[in-house]
Amino acid sequence: MSSLSLAVRDSSTMLRRNLLHARRYPSLTLNLLLTPVMLLLLFVYIFGDVMSAGIGGGGADRSRYIAYLVPGVLLMTIGSTTVGTAVSVSNDMTEGIIARFRTMAIHRGSVIIGHVVGSVLQSVISVVLVGAVSVAIGFRSVDAGFLEWAAAFGLLVLFATALTWIAVGMGLVSPNAEAASNNALPLIFLPLISSTFVPVEAMPGWFQPIAEYQPFTPAIETLRGLLLGSEIGRNGWLAVAWCLGLAVLGYAWSKSVFNRDPN
Repeated sequence: MSSLSLAVRDSSTMLRRNLLHARRYPSLTLNLLLTPVMLLLLFVYIFGDVMSAGIGGGGADRSRYIAYLVPGVLLMTIGSTTVGTAVSVSNDMTEGIIARFRTMAIHRGSVIIGHVVGSVLQSVISVVLVGAVSVAIGFRSVDAGFLEWAAAFGLLVLFATALTWIAVGMGLVSPNAEAASNNALPLIFLPLISSTFVPVEAMPGWFQPIAEYQPFTPAIETLRGLLLGSEIGRNGWLAVAWCLGLAVLGYAWSKSVFNRDPN
């Protein structure tokens, strides 16, 4: 059997293992999924009228704010889901199963690849569920055609892949699951200080560069442009650049840590 066939076979096995774990212990995934759903409902039904009037400069229009909010919440969902990946990887590293895998005749990188592919699939499923909730409460994308939806889906998958590799690295360097969860908090915190809830221009001047020059804001604005027909500008290539850069960084970091000889 060629090395490529061996890698595909073993990675598929590890993917199945991770999906079985997620199905057997769904509490972590559900807890992380509930955070963006609760924020979506909170900002739509509690703050929606006030926020829509402030953003649009006119009267209150909750449906307009739903359209503005949903793209950011979808990316926040990905950030929340990947926190579970960091915890899962840390558990594998600290509970001894990785040491057992190292003694077996399996492809060395298949363990990490299984985590990455499984996490991306969970992120996509989570995004679909949050998207279904968004549609149920009134979100509509009337200006987006097939190409726009395909590009939006591709951006979400690319963003999920990038954050997953970063989360894997965080899990590998964490001494326990609690530390992994804490180390991955920026993946939940960064969307809160992006353009998810309000435009960057509405923030204090000293804070605007922090919100603008981070991975989530250009990705959110690109997603809004694809789904709502707003101006994308340079945000498109910035979002792709952030995704590729984070993916390469996370991959190199994860590979270096995982291949390091255990103490």
